[in-house]
Amino acid sequence: MKRIDVWADMVCTWAHVGRQRLVSAGFGEDVEVVWRPYQLDPTAPGPQAEAPRDPAVPTGEAPKGPIWGAVPQPNTFDAHRVIAVAYERGGSALQGAVVERILRAHFTDGSDIGDRAVLADLAAEAGLDGVAEALAAGEGTEQVRYQLLRGKAIGIGTSPTFVVGDQAVAGAQSPEVLRDLVRHAAPGRDLPEEVTRLRHAESLLDARDPLGALEMLRPLLEDHGDDPAVGLLAARAYFGSAQLGRALRTLEPLVERAPGDHYARFLLGRTLERSNRPDEALPHLRLAAAMSSDPAYADAVRRVERRGAA
Repeated sequence: MKRIDVWADMVCTWAHVGRQRLVSAGFGEDVEVVWRPYQLDPTAPGPQAEAPRDPAVPTGEAPKGPIWGAVPQPNTFDAHRVIAVAYERGGSALQGAVVERILRAHFTDGSDIGDRAVLADLAAEAGLDGVAEALAAGEGTEQVRYQLLRGKAIGIGTSPTFVVGDQAVAGAQSPEVLRDLVRHAAPGRDLPEEVTRLRHAESLLDARDPLGALEMLRPLLEDHGDDPAVGLLAARAYFGSAQLGRALRTLEPLVERAPGDHYARFLLGRTLERSNRPDEALPHLRLAAAMSSDPAYADAVRRVERRGAA
C-alpha cells in the first residue's frame, strides 16, 4: 500500500479544495492518505498566539455575510493535535473523517476551529471521542511538532503539498495529476528512526534552523548522546544557536576521542573564538587547517592571527 502525505494547514482554501480533489481521484484501498501539519512554529512551548480577529465580528458570533473566505483565521495548533490523535487511535480512515469534519466546519459552517470545545464536538461527530481530555493532557503536541519539523526538513513550502515517497506536487492539483503521482512515484524507503532524525537534523541545519535541529535530535541525545555523529550534529546546532557553553562541552570530548577529526577541531576552534578565547582557539584552527585544505579553515586562522597581532 502506498501512502500519500497531505501537508496543509486547516485554514488554507486550496487545502480544502485539494482534499476534495484527492477524494474524487478514487484511489481505492491501495492508498493511505495521511494529513500532516504545515507552517506552524514547531519549537514553540505551546499553542501559538491567535491571529487577530476581525473587530467587526463580535467574539463568539459567526461572521455576517458570505461564509467562504470570511471566517477569521483561528489558531489551528489544537486542530492539528486532534488530527494527530485521530491517526494514532484509528489510522487514516478515522483521521480522514475528522479532517473532513473540521474543514467543513471552518469553510462552510463558520465555526471557530481554534476553540477546544468546538473541536471536541466536531471530533465526536466524526467518531473520535475523548478529545477534550486528550487536549488537556497534551496528547498530539509532540507528534505535531515532529511532523512540522519533518515537513521543513524535506522542503515542504506550499499548502497543500502531496507527497508520495520522494516525489511531491504542490497546490490543489487535479485528480489526474494526483493519480499519476500515486501510480508512478516509488514508495520511500523505511529507514530506522535514528537515521531519519539525523538526516532531518542535517537538513534543518542547512536550512539555518539550529533550534529545530536540536528539537529533532532531542530523543537521540537522550538515548545515544555518546554517539559521535549525534554529538557533532548537536554541537553544530549549539554553535549555530549561540549556545557556546553547550557547544564546548560537547566538542571537547569529541576532539579528545577523535583528534584527527578536522571538522570537529575546526568547530571547537570557532567556538572558542566566538567565546572571546582566541589564544585557545588558534592551535585548534591551525591543526584543522593543516589536516584539510578547506579555505574556511585557513581564513579562520588568518582572522584569529590578525586579532592577536592587533
